[in-house]
This record gives sequence, C-alpha cells and structure tokens, in this order.
Amino acid sequence: MTAPAAKPAAGTGSRSLRQAHPRYAEQLVKALLTIAALVSVATTIGIVIALIPPTVDFFQRVGVWEFLSGTVWTALFAEPEYGVLPLLAATLLITGIAVAVAIPVGLGAAIYLSEYAHPRTRKLLKPTLEVLAGIPTVVYGFFALAFVTPRLQDWWPFGGDGPEIKNALSAGLVMGVMIVPTIASLAEDAMAAVPRSLRDGAYALGSGRRTVAVRVVVPAALSGIVAAFVLGISRAIGETMIVLIAAGARPDLSWNPLHEMQTMTAFIAGAASGDVSTASFEYKTIFAVGAYLFVLTFVMNVISIRLVRKYREVYE
Repeated sequence: MTAPAAKPAAGTGSRSLRQAHPRYAEQLVKALLTIAALVSVATTIGIVIALIPPTVDFFQRVGVWEFLSGTVWTALFAEPEYGVLPLLAATLLITGIAVAVAIPVGLGAAIYLSEYAHPRTRKLLKPTLEVLAGIPTVVYGFFALAFVTPRLQDWWPFGGDGPEIKNALSAGLVMGVMIVPTIASLAEDAMAAVPRSLRDGAYALGSGRRTVAVRVVVPAALSGIVAAFVLGISRAIGETMIVLIAAGARPDLSWNPLHEMQTMTAFIAGAASGDVSTASFEYKTIFAVGAYLFVLTFVMNVISIRLVRKYREVYE
C-alpha cells in the first residue's frame, strides 16, 4: 500500500498563500516610493533640458574660454563683458566664510548632542536648533544687513574703513549660522547610528568621553558627517536671498570680504526679477550662469559620493 502523503504543518499553507499574494497596501507603498524616486530624477532631467537650449545659444555668441576666464562681468550693461570669474570668486569666498563658521559649530554641536548631552537636554536642544533651519532666508538677509553689518562697522578692530554697507563678510557669517542646523542635525544622526558596543569597548579600555567621541564615534560616522558637510556646502552655494540682500550686486573680482560683490545666484535672481526681456540675449546669460552653477554642484556631489563610499562603515 502507498503511504499517505504527509500533511502540511499547521499554518504553512496560509503563510505560502500570503507570500504568493502580497498585501495590496505594500504594493501601493512600493509604487508610491517608486514614483517619488522617479519624480526626483525627472526633475533633474527637466532642469537640464531647460538649461541646455539657452545655454547653447549663449555660447554660440560668447566663447567658452572668454566666459570661464574673463575678469569683467557687465552682461547687462551697454558694453557687455561676459567673464564669470567675478561671480565665481564671490560665490566661493562667501561659501568659504560660511563653511568656516558652520563646520566647527555644527560638528561641535553634533558631538555634544550625541556624546555629552543628557537625553532630556538633547530632546530640548535638537528641535530648538532645527528651528533655525525653518527661518526664511530673506529674514537672515535682512538680519545680516540691518544688524550684523552695523555691528561689524562699529566694532571693527583692524583699522581702516571696515566693511562696506553691503559686504561678503556679513553675508558669509549669517549664511554659516543658517547652515549650522543642517550640518549639526545630520552629523548627530550619523553619530547616533554608531553601535553602542563600540563606545562600550572603548570605555572598557579606559578611554575618556572625549577620546571616545573624537577617536571612535567621529571616525565611525565619518561618511555621514561628510554627507552633512556636503549638503551644507551645497546649500550655501545655492543660497540666494542672503547674498542678494547682504552682499550686494557689484560684480567685482576681489577677495576682500569687506567689499560689496555679487554671487552667481544673486545675479540670476537680480536679472530674472529685473527689466530684462525674456527674448533678449541678456536673458540667456541667466541660463549660462545657472548651467555653470549646476555643473559645479554636480561635480562637488560626485566627489562627495566617492568620499562617502570610501569611508562608509557597515555594521551588522
């Protein structure tokens, strides 16, 4: 006689049925996440498509080398010159000042919140710090113009005339304050993801809290910290209202932060909101500068991705 077939264990059939027929809610969530990812990609592609035709038209009249190496930018004047170096220098200078303020303060705040602060203190300070990220940038701009610049002029200790009414120094300082919450929050999240076992092992070897924070936690979270720095720098490079209000609109190739100067984003905003006709050649300069800014940020992000992957730590 043939032995009877073994019966499936209780619940096995129902589990296989559930695996064969995923829940519709899970499929819906997966579809929504896929759409969100595609929207971000489509937005980037749309930006590139919008920039290419006017940029190509611009460089058919202006040489690429003239644009990249020229030291005079008077694109909207009667006798135009199209050297973008003054705009680039102002952008890099103000971003450098902002980064010099934001990275030490943001990283220090992240280390304090992650390694030193009491849990109750952390719950209070982190949301308070992140409130700064929600303040409109136009408020930061007027704060730089109406408060920071007058204080710098009154307390300037180095002699000379001090900062001009609009200058790169005050714009960079306030921009640095603006991006502190971004760097601090993301860096603290990266440090919080470091396994507790690494800290306990270091403490067991007799290390102090400072040693654990600086030599264990920060290196272990380095990829996330680098990502926080890159995001903060990208936001500083792309900031518009602070530099438009506080730094001014004079395209001057100068590395003196006390002078008025114009960044790439400030030129784009000023020209786009002015009396320039959308059918004119002057209007196409906006797209050329925008394309140059897009390429710079793209290259910076590519380099940052390579750094993040190089120093990434995977914990199981």
